[in-house]
Amino acid sequence: MTHAAIELVIPGRARDIGGFPVQRVLPFAKRRAVGPFVFLDRMGPHRLAPDEAVDVLPHPHIGLSTLTYLFAGELLHRDSLGSVQAIRPGAVNWMHAGRGIVHSERTPPALRGQAHALDGVQVWLADPRADETGDPWFAHHAAEALPTLHDDDRELRIILGDWEGTLSPVRTLSPALYADVRLDAGGTLPIPAGVEERAIYILAGSVAVTGSPARYAAGNLLAFGRGALEIRAADGPLHAMVLGGAPLDGPRFIEWNFVSSSRERIEQAKADWVARRFPDIPGESGFIPLPASGPREVSYP
Repeated sequence: MTHAAIELVIPGRARDIGGFPVQRVLPFAKRRAVGPFVFLDRMGPHRLAPDEAVDVLPHPHIGLSTLTYLFAGELLHRDSLGSVQAIRPGAVNWMHAGRGIVHSERTPPALRGQAHALDGVQVWLADPRADETGDPWFAHHAAEALPTLHDDDRELRIILGDWEGTLSPVRTLSPALYADVRLDAGGTLPIPAGVEERAIYILAGSVAVTGSPARYAAGNLLAFGRGALEIRAADGPLHAMVLGGAPLDGPRFIEWNFVSSSRERIEQAKADWVARRFPDIPGESGFIPLPASGPREVSYP
């Protein structure tokens, strides 16, 4: 039985991205989005052998912004704007696709040929309708640029939005909250009540909602209802991501790497990728073909 404050418990499902194991949490059949967050993949934790590497070949996006955030390891981002940026633990790579962008994600040359760990989370945020067909752009924020809140039994890094007066410098296109949360065993954390849609994704440890004996283990996302809410680190320390924001400004469609309020725009993006009308990435070769029979198109909310 779930606590009354928990609307839904969403388990991660195993996927493979570029030869790398991930746990996909969003979208889910019964919950397509939490605020503007329409996609969440946990990358790892995984240790790559010397002969292993991540090679996510060039692929396109429209109508969304991707945010990559690592706990361990390093990835090299390249895109069709000419951006070349390493992403390291605690930093933020934000890519706004708008009308269309192409990017790749790879193990950097310096790490190839040696064993190394990789662990992180990638999320997609659906663009507001007004920004779906705008110019694409990319921004990087170093780890030291993100504000961190410390208390006796907790540490919070504010990745996006406003955590009760502490603001992230990362520009967003719609109201959103995203935080990296660590609690000592038994530590508690009130979840901001002013955020319309809220969830917590458990990376390590387990969560209890104050006032309930139920425990929720790592790998689950808990989607919360509105109102006052406090979580507790049960059975040891907790590491989790808190996410949420204002609901989407209308229905969205998603297919493969495309998100849009227009089904026709997604069909056009598919045709453009097949015809190689998206821009190229300088210095890159190869690409991921449009899946012949990819995931079913879904709409939400």
